[in-house]
Amino acid sequence: MPHSNIAFKTRTRAKTLRRELTKAEAAMWDMLRDFRPYGARFRRETPIGSYIADFAWLAARIVVEVDSDSHETAHGRLHDISRDAFLKSQGFTILRFDNDQVLDGPDYVFTSIEQHVTPFLKKELA
Repeated sequence: MPHSNIAFKTRTRAKTLRRELTKAEAAMWDMLRDFRPYGARFRRETPIGSYIADFAWLAARIVVEVDSDSHETAHGRLHDISRDAFLKSQGFTILRFDNDQVLDGPDYVFTSIEQHVTPFLKKELA
């Protein structure tokens, strides 16, 4: 008997993605871990329904996406619209950054995330 409503295929794909982080995803993960001492509990490649969020803090209902060039195709945009609509219907806030923003402008990305997560932190950032 499965222990959640997440399909086996989705769960398996999420495990694979956790082992194969891109350079931008690895940089984002390092950034998100900086919030951990303040109570943030982001998870990598987290299944939510039939979708997989790059990073999610489930208790705060925040999803952070790091988009590659594949998100700029017509199919990629349609998929993102569908996924974002589902996640928003589940009460999630979606923060989306492209690879270049994460790698070339980490201060901007960190500040943007900080603005959204601060209300959920247990203590103030130093």
